This record gives sequence, structure tokens and C-alpha cells, in this order.
Amino acid sequence: MNAVFGAIPILFRHPSVYGLSRITSSLYISNGEAANNKLFLYGNQITTVINVSVEVVNTYFPDIYYIHVPVTDCPTSPLYDFFDPVADKIHSVELNQGRTLVHCVAGVSRSAALCIAYLMKYHSMSLVNAHTWVRSCRPIIRPNNGFWQQLIQYEQKLFGNTSVKMVQSPLGVIPDLYEHEIRVMIAL
Repeated sequence: MNAVFGAIPILFRHPSVYGLSRITSSLYISNGEAANNKLFLYGNQITTVINVSVEVVNTYFPDIYYIHVPVTDCPTSPLYDFFDPVADKIHSVELNQGRTLVHCVAGVSRSAALCIAYLMKYHSMSLVNAHTWVRSCRPIIRPNNGFWQQLIQYEQKLFGNTSVKMVQSPLGVIPDLYEHEIRVMIAL
């Protein structure tokens, strides 16, 4: 769906790293700059904004509910503690016909990990499939290794097994689904 507010494109058919990237009909991801863009928020009918950062200060717009998840993009940050509450909130907003935007600073690590956790919990997606889906919507996502470990733990809790494992690579420990990229990068 291509929504337009005036002459400014709000949502593109193709993945965007500058505006809002649509994950589901009620869930979007972006960076902090886009999350403070009134045209993006109102043009995409965002009703709830979840700020997963300590660096970005939101501009508060009327009729939008704001939630702050003060987590740094550090592998030791306890993002796992927010997987269930944030997923539950996204689901609740959807049930009330609203739309949620999850953002961090760049829309790459923290916000992506929370969107992936939501898809695992409420869409019964495996971690590998949830990551593949979110990455198809926003190609620049790349949760840090600590968040990967927490997502693997969360998948184990939800489903009793895991679809991703951490493996040793020439660049250190990485999720196994990045092994091919690392091999190609090293070959270059």
C-alpha cells in the first residue's frame, strides 16, 4: 500500500531506511529521526510510539501514546526483560485498531530485536523466520550479539527449541545465519 500525505510519500512499497518500515499492518520500525516526523506518524496513523533508546528524545504529538524503554545498544543491556511487555503492548494496540512504531536511534538493533520478539510471540514465527521477515522490511537491521543471545533464549522459552545458534567466525562469535555474509565479506 502506498500512502501519501500531500506530495510527501509516507510509506513505500519497497523497504525504506529513511522513513517508517512496515512490519505488519499494525507494526512499524524506524530510526529516531523518522519517529519525530509528524508527517510520518500521522500519515501512517501511528497511535503508539515505543522509544527503545536513552539517546533519542521524542517530540510528543497529540493523540499519540508514548512509551520509553531506556536501554542502551550494548550486548549486556537487559532487552530480554522488555520482550514480553513490549510484545503485549504491540498486540494490545493492534486489538484496539491502532498502529505501533518501535524505534531506537538507527532502527537497526534494539527496535529490530523487539519487533522480532513480537513476531515470535504473537505470530508464532521462529527466530530465523522473524529475523528474515523484519530484514525484508528493513534491510539494515542487525541486532547486536547480546540481543541475539537474548532472542535465542526467548525462542527457547516460547517454543522449547532454537532455530539460530551463535557460532565462532573469523570476526568473533556471530549468529549462524550471518556465516555466509562473513565468508563473502572475507573473500572480498
